[in-house]
Amino acid sequence: TPSSVRPGVRLAVDVGTVRVGIARSDPAGVLAVPVETTPRDQAHDRLRELVVEYSPLEVIVGRPVGLSGRQTASTRDAESFAQQLANDLACPVRLVDERLSTVEASAATRRAGHTAKSERAIIDQAAAVIILQHSLDSETRGGVVAGQIVEKTEGGQ
Repeated sequence: TPSSVRPGVRLAVDVGTVRVGIARSDPAGVLAVPVETTPRDQAHDRLRELVVEYSPLEVIVGRPVGLSGRQTASTRDAESFAQQLANDLACPVRLVDERLSTVEASAATRRAGHTAKSERAIIDQAAAVIILQHSLDSETRGGVVAGQIVEKTEGGQ
């Protein structure tokens, strides 16, 4: 039941090497919507600003793993990004499996008539929306909070 969902806005992040897609949920924690795509080198500062603006319950970072479940360079990059956020932000950071979000987002934007080349920023936002919506749906359907909390490390990274 929807009453099993923790109320509060969530932010979600699709970490790329060049760009970071950002999405947020509504205050009820039901629907994910795109926020923006920001250059990777500005993402931490921008997320700090968005945390102040939205006071989210948590920030969800997509954790890409290979379809086999193996860790990749992208997995380690997302984990490092999430660790930096956890050390930096005033709200919890959670890593959530996002094996197919970018593939799903690319297919959805193509169906909407966009080409991957011309709409990479939209794909990054769409991937963040997919990561967040899957997390919200998991909590709504089964009362299960997706992913795992990233613990702060002493003295930062």
